[in-house]
Amino acid sequence: MDLQELTSLYDLTGRTFVITGGTGVLGGEVACALAGVGANVVILDRNLDPAQGLLERMGPYACNAEAVHGDVLDRKSLVQAAEIIDKRFGCVHGLVNAAGGNKPAATTGPDLSFFDLSEDALRFVFDLNLIGTILPCQVFGQQLAQCGEGVILNFSSMNAFRPLTRVPAYSAAKAGVTNFTQWLAVHMAQQYARQIRVNAVAPGFFLGEQNRFLLTDRQTGELTLRGRTIIEHTPMCRFGTPEDLLGTVLWLLSPASAFVTGITVPVDGGFSAFSGV
Repeated sequence: MDLQELTSLYDLTGRTFVITGGTGVLGGEVACALAGVGANVVILDRNLDPAQGLLERMGPYACNAEAVHGDVLDRKSLVQAAEIIDKRFGCVHGLVNAAGGNKPAATTGPDLSFFDLSEDALRFVFDLNLIGTILPCQVFGQQLAQCGEGVILNFSSMNAFRPLTRVPAYSAAKAGVTNFTQWLAVHMAQQYARQIRVNAVAPGFFLGEQNRFLLTDRQTGELTLRGRTIIEHTPMCRFGTPEDLLGTVLWLLSPASAFVTGITVPVDGGFSAFSGV
């Protein structure tokens, strides 16, 4: 394979990708990266307020991007979004499920024991991460099946490899995402088209709005005890940045990984490889 052929593997010009949670820190970074390699990009989210900033970041590539309202826990909302996307771009070639997260009411701590976590909080976190991955796969995966090709990329977590303390619902849900990724990869290839691939990435510890003050002190900015423990167990001795995901994400979304399906790739600075001793 010559250089031109190799480079062309990452040229996604004219191919349309839907990113759920597209206005979030990680989803937004993926959206901008896909725009930069020529893709048509759909930023799908319940809150579209940050979308304008992402479109401005894309610069001249923003003409091939669209922000569309969609709730990953509302199938009707997703179907309506799919209709809008079809009118603008036609066939969808890829889905990135970046929507997800945790909430304080589902997190144990000195003032909230596991035994007192509310059913509503647990259900919300579980549904957001697992059902919020499955429903978009149903709606947009059906389009991939009709086209006979495409790629789905789910967002799992380090919690799927090793359940972390304090976040039982989030850990269980992300383990479910990894398992579902394997199941869907087999199902789509066997039942619909061998050219449909399903994979996942498992980010390590990336500082975001949801976990910032679990890992750093709100007043001083210094690492909390939990933050220090994470860094001590990360061989690369730092938190991840959104840009750290892009190489793996673009590989899994591009023809460069044409024979890869059903895997979850850690992007974690070595956290999952380190035993602690």
